[in-house]
Amino acid sequence: MNKSKLKKITSGRLFLPIVCLIAVLLLNVIRTPDFFNVSIRNGVLYGYIIDVINRASELVILAVGMTLVTAASGGQDISVGAVMAVAAAVCCQILSGGEVSVTSYQNPVILAVIAALLASALCGAFNGFLVAKLNIQPMVATLILFTAGRGIAQLVTNGQITYIRVDSYKMAGGYIGKCPIPTPIFFAIIAVILVNVILKKTALGLYIESVGINGKASRLVGLNSTMIKFLTYVICGVLAGVAGIVASSRIYSADANNIGLNLEMDAILAVALGGNFLGGGKFSLIGSVIGAYTIQALTTTLYAMNVKADQLPVYKAIVVIVIVTLQSQVFKKFIAGLRTKKQAAAEGGQR
Repeated sequence: MNKSKLKKITSGRLFLPIVCLIAVLLLNVIRTPDFFNVSIRNGVLYGYIIDVINRASELVILAVGMTLVTAASGGQDISVGAVMAVAAAVCCQILSGGEVSVTSYQNPVILAVIAALLASALCGAFNGFLVAKLNIQPMVATLILFTAGRGIAQLVTNGQITYIRVDSYKMAGGYIGKCPIPTPIFFAIIAVILVNVILKKTALGLYIESVGINGKASRLVGLNSTMIKFLTYVICGVLAGVAGIVASSRIYSADANNIGLNLEMDAILAVALGGNFLGGGKFSLIGSVIGAYTIQALTTTLYAMNVKADQLPVYKAIVVIVIVTLQSQVFKKFIAGLRTKKQAAAEGGQR
């Protein structure tokens, strides 16, 4: 492979995210030699790698929405974890008919799901209005729901954990019929494909990048930058609602205090690890998806090393700092400068 091809590969946006993911996976292999072993037990796929892909599903869905918000507004939505809790609370409360625990649906599932998604879309619209229309900084605007969202979820469930002990409800977070693949994986795949198709088949992706790069210039050429930013927050809210329903299905309940807890930070990290610029502009959904799986693989690695749950954020932060530093433009320029000096020294020695 010649230098030009190698340079083209290494300069690609997805090169470092893929390298980071491979590095974390290889670390798993060193620690757990059977990490990539996949078997079928009790009719379902079983293995560490399956667990990583399965457990990352909600984070992948959140990362997709976070990518759009970041690209359009140059800021992040830190309320997505709380929005997950709100969606789960609305869904379970309707299904239970106000009861704490039920063994059969009190209302149609489709009604509960639609209501949950509408509630999450409303949360997204609230954030979008503050950011796009009132020009409040995204992190400050979304801090409102970050703080109040779980309280709203508690109000919806009357301060109780609502249990839906119905087998069909557990399918969204478990398995469908005899399918050996965990259902959350399908939700993540559908979310990524659907959003990607919308961005590619319409001009929305180009509009988001244009507004993120230069909102004023976009307005001058006829783009409604306010509406585009607003729309990205609504989409982010809906995706958070989907992730909330999946998370609720995993534990067949609405636990307002724990559903989506700290996932907003992981979603932001996934966007950063995916090679996306947090200041807005061009973005890569696939990069964010890779970043999400990298974070989950890192979490699984740390648990395999017997790291305690309360110590996990410290180790994760150290690794993430290293990865983000490797992807930063300053570091890249520093490395390029060293290469230039080395090449100049080599040429001077030849003379």
